[in-house]
Amino acid sequence: MKRTKTLWSLLLLSLALVLGSCAKDATEQATGAGPEAEIASKLIFSSKNAIKGELLVYFGEEAVPSVEKSVMQVTRAGGVATRSGIVDFDAVLGNIGVKALQRLFPVDERNEERTRAAGLHRWYIVDFDDNVDLDQAARSMARIAEVSKVQFNKQLMHVRDGKVTPLIETAATPQTRAAIGFNDPQLGKQWHYINTGDKSIYSKIKAGADVNCDEAWQYCTGDPRVVVAVVDGAVQWDHPDLEANMWINTREQNGTEGRDDDSNGYADDIHGYNFVDNQKLTKADDHGTHVAGTVAAVNNNATGVCGVAGGSGKNDGVKIMSCQIFRGEEGGSAAITAKAIKYAADNGAAIIQCSFGYEAGDVTSDSAYTSGASAEKQAIDYFTSTQNCAAVNGGIAIFAAGNDLAGISGYPGAYRDYISVTSMSCDYTPAYYTNYGPGCNVAAPGGDAYQSYLENRTEAAQVLSTIPGGRYGYMQGTSMACPHVSGVAALGLSYALQLGKTFSQSEFRTLLLTSVNDINQYCTGTKQYITDQGSMATLDLSKHKKGMGTGYIDAYQVLMNVRGITCIPIPAGSQYTLNMQPYLGDGNLNMTIRGIDISTGDMERLGMTSKPTLFANQIILKCTKPGSAIVRISLMAGNGNDSGMNGMQITKEFALIVREIHSQNGGWL
Repeated sequence: MKRTKTLWSLLLLSLALVLGSCAKDATEQATGAGPEAEIASKLIFSSKNAIKGELLVYFGEEAVPSVEKSVMQVTRAGGVATRSGIVDFDAVLGNIGVKALQRLFPVDERNEERTRAAGLHRWYIVDFDDNVDLDQAARSMARIAEVSKVQFNKQLMHVRDGKVTPLIETAATPQTRAAIGFNDPQLGKQWHYINTGDKSIYSKIKAGADVNCDEAWQYCTGDPRVVVAVVDGAVQWDHPDLEANMWINTREQNGTEGRDDDSNGYADDIHGYNFVDNQKLTKADDHGTHVAGTVAAVNNNATGVCGVAGGSGKNDGVKIMSCQIFRGEEGGSAAITAKAIKYAADNGAAIIQCSFGYEAGDVTSDSAYTSGASAEKQAIDYFTSTQNCAAVNGGIAIFAAGNDLAGISGYPGAYRDYISVTSMSCDYTPAYYTNYGPGCNVAAPGGDAYQSYLENRTEAAQVLSTIPGGRYGYMQGTSMACPHVSGVAALGLSYALQLGKTFSQSEFRTLLLTSVNDINQYCTGTKQYITDQGSMATLDLSKHKKGMGTGYIDAYQVLMNVRGITCIPIPAGSQYTLNMQPYLGDGNLNMTIRGIDISTGDMERLGMTSKPTLFANQIILKCTKPGSAIVRISLMAGNGNDSGMNGMQITKEFALIVREIHSQNGGWL
């Protein structure tokens, strides 16, 4: 009976391969009732941009014991498994020239129970002859009853635009607005943290077009209990401006080389792991090192640059875990990415920093992305469901929106539970390359090369950060905007730990996406850029309006919202009447403002030449410089009478967020 079944299966397989040769694409098959529809429903994505000779297979739960037994018998003996123990499936493997069958996610003895609960143990990767037609092989596997899903191992891409330009070392650039007093010599060139409106960068630069680190750093600079996994190229872990903030796996650091000392499935993963070559980290990458520096280059160490959450020079910055999924232009497959993200979850990361994704338009809806339950989607969800920081009950996934100048974000970032970051220039305008529109959540500085290059042949309008060789360099892209948001998120979690506060995942994402300033007012006019073909082009910025996300992120507002202080936007440059009624609740009509207290230092930094005054229960003030400050407002709650009965005097803190109003628009938020 078994022999007859096997022969019959081989005949069916041969017929399937013949029929499969007529197939156009795995995702274009019949969707009606019948066997063909069932096969098509098992296929995840298509063979476009998929790696040849590789497929990911998700076995049914009842089939896993057989597969595990068959694979384990061979691997324990030191061999490479090529059979599953499932007769029909093994027949397919034999016909496609199988080279290896192995579990996608290695066994992590510390987290195996959780891995199985999430169903991740059911994923296997099949390595076979590159000359075999992927669509035919996938459909042949999908015909097997014990197979639940077959995924094409698609190539995710670096979200990059242009190459790194090394910094030519110069004297430190002074910061006229900086209050924190960090001694990093190149901080003055990092306009994306503290933008003073330095016209030597670009004539139309706008002070305040930054993530507002200056004010934020006065309250928090980071916390080593927060780990950010940089899922990217390899980070230079011994860079003099990164080394002190690198995550360290102490058991591997103190263990035996070549041995998995902590039983997590990976040997020698001291600062992370190289998932491209399945080995320890070796050669650093421009992109990954640059991204890591933006998140957490060491602050106040008299060296190079700063990081958003890089600490204060007292070993108090957030930690960087290097999860290498690219080696130059190699790597970045769905399988490699999934493994790296699960590793981040299992080894303590609270945030994944992901400057990569599918090309915009490759996946066009949440339902399309979730319908297949792909390996990387399951790995990201595994990460977001894992609590590795006491301040939030799950992981935060942050992605670059993409550099295709497309009116849609790339996936995975576009998915509703992940944060997709667009890119802003040093004058608040959308960067010429940024994606925008559906799926995009928030903006951050990512640089705009042509603003400074076309004007004075410099790279100054790009983002300055760390690069391999202990050096520094400029890059641009939503890849560079993304780590600003990851750094700000890490700063927010650090402050929450400092205050002993805990947020749900949804609460913290909401907090991030509402701690923003208006960018829509700058989505007007045009800007010049050079196309890939080398010709000059003009970009109409109006199409970006309401497409850049909720606004551009503000680190100071994030900390104030973590603290529970209401942020009030104030326009710079003219006298402003502040009506406090909307900020005091519905029952505020019986509250009388008695005074407003602001420090002399804050007045100076906001360009206030006189203290705020009161008129008709409103506050009159004038701020001439962009910035932020906490004010304390005294209120009388309730009424008094002539007999000496009085209301209660109370004091409430608010944060003033002062930014300019764009003259072409005239509106405010």
